[in-house]
Amino acid sequence: MAAGTGTAGLHTIRENNLRAVLRTVRALSPCSRAAVATATGLNKTTVSSLVTDLMDRGLVRETGQTPQGRVGRPGVLLALDDRSVAAVGVEVNVDYLSVVAVDLVHRELARGHVPLDARSAGAHACADRIATALREVTEEPAMKGRTVVGVSVAVPGLIDAPSGTVTRAPNLDWRDVPLRDLLRTRLEGSTLAEATVLVDNDANLGAMAEYRFGSLAGLGDLVYVTGEVGIGAGVLTGGELLRGAGGFAGEIGHLELTADGPECSCGRRGCLEALAGIGAILRAALPDLVADRPLNGGDVADLVDTVVARASAADPTAVDALERAGTWLGRGVATLVNVVNPGAVMVGGYFVPMAPWLLPACRAQARARSFAPEAGGCRVEPSDLGMSAASRGGAAVMIHGLDSGDLPLP
Repeated sequence: MAAGTGTAGLHTIRENNLRAVLRTVRALSPCSRAAVATATGLNKTTVSSLVTDLMDRGLVRETGQTPQGRVGRPGVLLALDDRSVAAVGVEVNVDYLSVVAVDLVHRELARGHVPLDARSAGAHACADRIATALREVTEEPAMKGRTVVGVSVAVPGLIDAPSGTVTRAPNLDWRDVPLRDLLRTRLEGSTLAEATVLVDNDANLGAMAEYRFGSLAGLGDLVYVTGEVGIGAGVLTGGELLRGAGGFAGEIGHLELTADGPECSCGRRGCLEALAGIGAILRAALPDLVADRPLNGGDVADLVDTVVARASAADPTAVDALERAGTWLGRGVATLVNVVNPGAVMVGGYFVPMAPWLLPACRAQARARSFAPEAGGCRVEPSDLGMSAASRGGAAVMIHGLDSGDLPLP
């Protein structure tokens, strides 16, 4: 842990040790100070000082319990303090804004789901609405008196995460939008002014939500596929996001699957998104309701419900559209299997209510077009996290940023 012997170096060492103790309490909770000392390799006096510091910061508390069967002087057990801090995740998509706030142990404190035609509104109006939603969530009863340590914003598109810039989001019609800066300006003077703001891809944060909370939580080699007007993939390998050299990995929606296919929002033809995205499905399944034009964001949820209702009634047009989309989706999944060999591909968003008709064809194509037998053991399953997967994942990333050092300790 040598980091220099000056004041700055000693401060860095202490901050690193504080995070090590915080991680250990998270992993072992409830646990004694002695157990923390054993796990971290720090001496008991140092651990006691660090625990006192973390308690003062509202990150660790004593549970009032004592270890069972202990000989000698009893020790008080420690746990994460779930009363003092919070993190908020936001997802902005073509037709909605989702907000989730969680505490230090990931218990949900508040949530909201707001219909929003984000494409028509434009980037600046969306930033206004995000800031309003953030202020509203901090006013929820469960958020009173809490310090919001971080805010994460999920966007469907290419994100330059270090600068918080949305490089390109075709379905929102955004290009080079400095979203983090826009939000910081709008949050000045509020209780969120000091919170760290992260902007990331929606599929990446959805994948983190699956890893932390999904039906296959803990599976480190996993892909989350968004089921929206756009299609993206968050890829986890060994529990870590695969970002690529420029941070733009996972754009499965823009795999060109057929040269003479329909035009995609990116300007090319035959992309997976143009063949199996929600917009493509709605146009094919509801030719009497959906014109050949960009969808109004406010209509998407109702139109999806109509497709599901018609498919449930065995309407041949709706069923055929879903099965064809599932076939194209399976070809995209096969590409993922051949390149990264995940243990599971979780499909989310609007793909979930359509799963009974999408996934049989998807799974069949994934098996047929994967080089490894039986799709390399990859399962294709619907997510159970609903429309808040990316916002929930974003909030979790901010909470774990306290452990990892990505966020400053309060």
